Amino acid sequence: MVNLHLIWYGKPEEIQREVIMDFLKTLSTEGNQKVQPHVSRWWNVVESYQLAIKGKPTIGVDSPKIEVKVAKEDTIDYAYGKVLTTQYDIPRLIKDVNRGDPNLLPLIITAKDVSMHGLCAGKCADHGIFENNKGFIVIGDPEIECPRACGWPFHEVDAGPKGPVFKPPNKNMAADAMVVALASALVNTITNPQNTGFYGGIEFDPIESTTACKGIFGPGAAPRNPGKVFTDRKTVENFSAHGNNGRRFLLPAIWNPTTSTCWTITSRYFST
Repeated sequence: MVNLHLIWYGKPEEIQREVIMDFLKTLSTEGNQKVQPHVSRWWNVVESYQLAIKGKPTIGVDSPKIEVKVAKEDTIDYAYGKVLTTQYDIPRLIKDVNRGDPNLLPLIITAKDVSMHGLCAGKCADHGIFENNKGFIVIGDPEIECPRACGWPFHEVDAGPKGPVFKPPNKNMAADAMVVALASALVNTITNPQNTGFYGGIEFDPIESTTACKGIFGPGAAPRNPGKVFTDRKTVENFSAHGNNGRRFLLPAIWNPTTSTCWTITSRYFST
């Protein structure tokens, strides 16, 4: 069980609250069997890492469930300013709001007018630990500060190869990009909670379960080409998995430690 303490910092837009909450609630539900693939199928691969630790096959095998629940929710209105750092402000914020509860994983989501030091420059979310090995996750809103860096593939990029720009499935670039960032950070937190789990590279700058597959969302992915995903025939919105309440989401690839390849939820539906 992962009990999240969801902390909204600043004044996030209502659409972002709704989309992110629906995504989190979707993770631990199976959904309608007639509407596939479901987000829970993607989460099953994260759960399969528990078998990978024991050297067993990971894909297509039932694993112990990892339920995700928003156990507590708070909104903090710029109490620590509009420029935050993970080294100083985030630990201070968590101590004040979370009261050091060891049973809750703080998830801080900042509004679009908040600058989160360390985000946008190569990563769009962060996870880490502070005193007593307590973990946390931080997600930023890319709408103002870095839409070209962290809004992709729902926004054009700054430089490099040009590729397809997807239409956000929930009609909001920032909200859908934040789901991608949150999904990645949550996976990396589960599989490498204290920089001692599944990762490559060095401990303090690790290549983790989703960062190893960065920029890949479907088969045929290439630099600045996210790969093959589904397209709604009427709205032309792009997505890779269904959620609850009619929601649809774009989900990042996950490293499969058994096959040493990047797995995507749409891989069985498209050829490369």
